[in-house]
Amino acid sequence: MTSSMAEQEQNPVLTFEGKRYDLNTLPDEMKELVRGMQVADAQLRMHEDTLKVLAVGRQSMAMQLNERLKDVTPLGDAA
Repeated sequence: MTSSMAEQEQNPVLTFEGKRYDLNTLPDEMKELVRGMQVADAQLRMHEDTLKVLAVGRQSMAMQLNERLKDVTPLGDAA
């Protein structure tokens, strides 16, 4: 491993809006903001996955309802 590779592993880099920053040199307040954004990103991913699961479940219930409604006579058009 080269020294530049080892240096990169020891110094985490923040890439934000196309610019790179040495995370270790940022003030603690900025590090907390970065951590907060990481937590928010993780929460967003978790909730997006939950929404996908709910959508699949809803689709399954709609298919079941559609199948069961085949034996029920619908009302006439209410036009």
